[in-house]
Amino acid sequence: MIGRRHARYYLENAPSLVWLVALNAAAMLVGVRFYVETMPGVFTFLWPLYADSPTALFLVTLSLATLFANLGRPLEEVAHNRVLAYLHTLAFVWLVKYGLWTVVALHLGFWQYFPSLNDYWFIVLTHLAFVLEAYLIPHYGRTTPGALVLALVLLLANDLYDYGFGYHPPLEYDPGLTLALATVALSVASVALAARAFDRLGPAGASD
Repeated sequence: MIGRRHARYYLENAPSLVWLVALNAAAMLVGVRFYVETMPGVFTFLWPLYADSPTALFLVTLSLATLFANLGRPLEEVAHNRVLAYLHTLAFVWLVKYGLWTVVALHLGFWQYFPSLNDYWFIVLTHLAFVLEAYLIPHYGRTTPGALVLALVLLLANDLYDYGFGYHPPLEYDPGLTLALATVALSVASVALAARAFDRLGPAGASD
């Protein structure tokens, strides 16, 4: 989805990498503002499950920040280990799922969001950019079967928390069964896309 040449530009050069990390950190703070009014009603340690898009941006900010140690060297020389494989996998699936989830959720409630059309398209386009950014991660990251299984378990737990206990992101309409089922499908699809996009961490990389 993103060619190697473009990935090198953003991930191997200090100015572009710093810009990318700073942009994600700033976007995370902007995203938190969307949840701030309702967060006091949510148990503090469950905020990462509640504030879905900010969590995705937090994970990708951490993932990208690991590349600072590789500056001055090509992507092929990025260090790999099991901990990083889990981080990169979680960042990828959270970005893909909640980038697409936002588009699905707003389209299902289109007429509730239509009066603010400029805001609607801004939110849709910025969240589609989540998916595009996710595809930078396989250029430097690896995954493992365990990381993929953990990602699926956490995403499904998040879905249960959102729709089983009613802590889904604030919406202008009742999500109902349609959005709940679409969300579960996105969880499975996001992990399947990660399994397809990433190379596996080899035995030699387990301790790099």
